Amino acid sequence: MKNVLIIGATGTIGGAVRQTLLNETDDKLTLFARSASRLSVGDQESVIAGDVMKDADLDKAMANQDAVFVALSGPLGQFAKKIVAAMDRNHVSRLLFITSMGIYNEIPASVGSNGNLENNGVLHPYREAADIVEASDLNYTVIRPGWFTNGPVNYEITRKGEPFGGHDVSISSIADFVKNAVADETYYSNESVGLNTK
Repeated sequence: MKNVLIIGATGTIGGAVRQTLLNETDDKLTLFARSASRLSVGDQESVIAGDVMKDADLDKAMANQDAVFVALSGPLGQFAKKIVAAMDRNHVSRLLFITSMGIYNEIPASVGSNGNLENNGVLHPYREAADIVEASDLNYTVIRPGWFTNGPVNYEITRKGEPFGGHDVSISSIADFVKNAVADETYYSNESVGLNTK
């Protein structure tokens, strides 16, 4: 059993990871969200209403956690700085952070290279966050999914420096990868991985 903090628990990916961990593990979940009143929780869960830019809120959420999963949108670089600093302060080392495919210009033309950072300025915050996480002393895994789809667990993993393998990936596949990375702290440790449908 692990204690897992989900930052961004009300979002699509945060919600999918939450359900997968509840259904397939005995992990204890702490759900961190601005609008925590939207969440109704069961026996394995607790909720903390908070702002990721407030150190006190993060410190409260980090207490006694074994792993932190982050799925946010917005100024991701600023969020990453705050989260990494809070994890250091609270001696939590395992960080799983969702960014996006394309941040290393790793999407080949066959998949759609217009989705790369050099052609798509929207990805700058995602790259900034990945750079901050990778420069940290944490046991991190940066997760770069393709476009989200519905469907079964079915995915392949590419490493940083390898061409991305496909355009999209199911939400359930992302949640499955996170479940494996929570269970085994050496699973793609200190790596940035792409996820796409096989």
